[in-house]
Amino acid sequence: MPFPTIDPVFFSIGPLQFRWYGLMYVLAFVATYFILRSEIRRKQLPLTTDDVSDLVFYGAMGVVLGGRFGYILFYNPAFYLANPLQLFAVWEGGMSFHGGFLGVILAFALYARKKRISFWTLIDMAAQCAPVGLGLGRIGNFINGELYGRQTDVPWGIIFPGGGGTPRHPSQLYEAFLEGLLLFLIVRFAARRSTATGVAGWTFVAGYGLFRFIVEFFRQPDAQLGTFLGLFSMGQLLSLPMFLLGCFMVFTISRRRL
Repeated sequence: MPFPTIDPVFFSIGPLQFRWYGLMYVLAFVATYFILRSEIRRKQLPLTTDDVSDLVFYGAMGVVLGGRFGYILFYNPAFYLANPLQLFAVWEGGMSFHGGFLGVILAFALYARKKRISFWTLIDMAAQCAPVGLGLGRIGNFINGELYGRQTDVPWGIIFPGGGGTPRHPSQLYEAFLEGLLLFLIVRFAARRSTATGVAGWTFVAGYGLFRFIVEFFRQPDAQLGTFLGLFSMGQLLSLPMFLLGCFMVFTISRRRL
């Protein structure tokens, strides 16, 4: 299948260009705001509308800064050591989920301390927002024709502009479904099913680790890293511990409630 003709720029005014990928970030933060506000009302937490806006801001900073520095540290440290000015060239891409994940944890820890509320309560709420951002982000990756999959002969293989002229797995769409829609439903179910604090958050950790590990078998490994032992990608090495730790913590917390 040919790659669909989608202009990465959906709107422009003179020299200003607005890209689909940036729009996905905006939509993710808007969705996060409404999900958090809904959860705060449901849990009857002492947070105002302004507090929700501040929380979204903290989370956004954690995602952007953590995602950027995570990519630099985990995926291409040699390049950025040699080209330090490229550290700030975020418009050229280079974001890591695992770095963004750590950034959000740190940001929410600071916010929880500032507001003197439960850190794990915030994480449980954030866990319901993260899949929405992940799903929208992967759709943005697909529109950009980046982070495509490995070569394939399946009927739905797509010839991406930068993919060497051979059909490849649309792994961005696999991730949008698994890490986005399906993971959202699973975490949402866990949040409603269990009253134990931390279950929803650790369910997200386990679910993301599992789905990312699976999809990495279809996604093209980073050129500068390749695979380890000829099989596993960096994404899988970072995701497997998430799956194992998440399962262990869900099991441990659930047992304590029995």
